[in-house]
Amino acid sequence: MLFSEVYGSYFNAVARILTEATKGTLTQARIREIAQAEAFDESVIRIPEALSSGEWPLLTDALTTPLRYPPSMPLTTLQRRWLKSLLSDPRIRLFDPPQMGLEEVELLYDPDVFVFFDCYSDGDPYEDPIYIENFRKVLTALREQRELRVRFHGGTGIRHSVVCAPYQIEYSRKDDKFRLLALRGERSYVINVARIRSCEVLDRIEAPKVPELERRELVLLLRDERNALERVMLHFSDLEKETTKLDEITYRIALRYREEDETELLIRVLGFGPLVKVVKPVGFAELIRTRLEKQPRLA
Repeated sequence: MLFSEVYGSYFNAVARILTEATKGTLTQARIREIAQAEAFDESVIRIPEALSSGEWPLLTDALTTPLRYPPSMPLTTLQRRWLKSLLSDPRIRLFDPPQMGLEEVELLYDPDVFVFFDCYSDGDPYEDPIYIENFRKVLTALREQRELRVRFHGGTGIRHSVVCAPYQIEYSRKDDKFRLLALRGERSYVINVARIRSCEVLDRIEAPKVPELERRELVLLLRDERNALERVMLHFSDLEKETTKLDEITYRIALRYREEDETELLIRVLGFGPLVKVVKPVGFAELIRTRLEKQPRLA
């Protein structure tokens, strides 16, 4: 709970609020600012409400706290084991994250215990040394704002070589693949990292002007049962969204997505079952009905 992306954000936000309370500088406006900056959209409602109502008995009416010292949250053994298991994922290892302090703990779980559904089985070769080398060169070019010379196979097998300005790496959970998004002049490239034969990091450049992509909007009605709101916020954390509270358990959530990601988004929405209802567009609701009608034949 403390170390999950959702609940960890709550604890970190509240820790900052309590730190200011120990200094005597806390205000209601500051509580809202911290909640908005440290946690999720709905936290602006949830955190101030829980603190002021006494549900979380951590603040007085005068916005002081019974705590004598600012809170600290050192990692427990359980959290360190969880973190070590997380870092054993080959996709995360591509980013070469530091693992100091985890040497003496065992894995909390083996990654092989997870079985993924509704995704393709021919994902990227994350353990391949050439793939890892190419991925990290792409990452270096992005972080250091450099041009990249990329040699890759196209979808039809034709070889290409291009000098481009990378501006994003994206991951498709449905395809289990990473893609490089880059520009050369006015032309855009979307290159599967697995198709890159070699790449070379070149000179520094000005930040490329990222093209404005046309986005669609999906509007959902969510019934907040079994922590559905928190799960939706986490599940769709990669998308631009707006969340509006309609009543005690009902929320309106607007998600913005690219047309080419519609099939993947459809699968993700279906995972929440009857807790979400598609309001618009009508075409998306029809896609869900069609998918559900086909489901018995796909089983």
